[in-house]
Formats: sequence, C-alpha cells, structure tokens
Amino acid sequence: MGPQTDVEGVVRTRLRSLRTTLGLTLEELSARTNLSPSTISRVETGKRTISLDILLPLAMGLHVDLDSLLDVEGDDDVVIRPMPNRSGERTTWTLSRATGRTLAVKMRLEPTARAPQLRVHPGHDWFFVVEGRVRLWLGDRKIGVEAGEAAEFATMTPHAFTAIDRPAELIMIFDRDGERVHVHHDGRSSPA
Repeated sequence: MGPQTDVEGVVRTRLRSLRTTLGLTLEELSARTNLSPSTISRVETGKRTISLDILLPLAMGLHVDLDSLLDVEGDDDVVIRPMPNRSGERTTWTLSRATGRTLAVKMRLEPTARAPQLRVHPGHDWFFVVEGRVRLWLGDRKIGVEAGEAAEFATMTPHAFTAIDRPAELIMIFDRDGERVHVHHDGRSSPA
C-alpha cells in the first residue's frame, strides 16, 4: 500500500469514526454538509475518491479541521517533555503540542507588589488553580480563585492574574490568541 492509499484509508476511517462518535446518521451529516448521504457513504467505504470539494464540507460538518483529518504522523511518542520558560514573575511549561488550536500550559506565578497591566484579546481563557491563591483582575473586579477552583471568562474584558501572598500554580487552556498574550510577552510587564 502506497503513502497516498495510507492517507486515504486513515481519512476514511476518521470520517466514519467522527460521524458515529457524534451520533450522526448519514442523513444528519448530509443536512450539515449539503452532500448526499450516498456520497458520504461512498467516501467512507472507499467507493468514491476523496477530494477537497468533498473533504471541506465534511470537516466543517464534523467540527474538525483539515489538519486533524489529514495528519498521518505516528503517535509513537505521546509523552510531552515540558521545559520551563521564565519571564518576569512567572514560569511557564507548555503541556500540549504546538499543532492544535488550543494550548495547555502550566504556569507558576510569583507574588508581586506591582499592579498588573490588564490586556484584552479575542476568545476565552480557562484556568485551574493547582496550588496557592490567584487574584483574577477582570475589568473593575478583583476575584479570588483558590486552589481547587477554576475560572473561565471572555477575554475581550481587560484581564490579568497574579499570585496572592505566595507562589501559585495554574493549569491554563487558551486559544492561539491567548498564547500570544499570556506566554509570549516581554518580561517587563506583569502577567496578563
């Protein structure tokens, strides 16, 4: 079996698996994609060639990006080995691969007496406090988030977070816009 056949086989399996995992019938996916149920069935079973004009609506209908459907690299090394990255009062460890739409990060915040610079960006942020206490600065509000608690908020509201009294550790999940703001800013400003 050649590389093209391998990719097609993987894509066909993923399409069918995604459809059944989402609990969609051929008719329901047809309604989402404007493709006929027989076309979808023939793609899944290998009786129709996979082309972009078919693959794009299927990906959109299944809420998955093309990269995920077409990625055939092996997952032999599933272990991620995070390296610390220090910037100002915080250290971050990237906990997910750089290929997805969202990013998981562990962050250690050191307490600081300086008021943070509040920032905005498109999307949503989510964090879970593993250790310590965090102050979430959200617009005019200051919200305490304790160890074992999580916070989720729209990021078009000016926001920042700081450790309260002692170091705090968080697990964060955000999209690529959030990554640029929270992980890749210069060390002169406080964490946002």
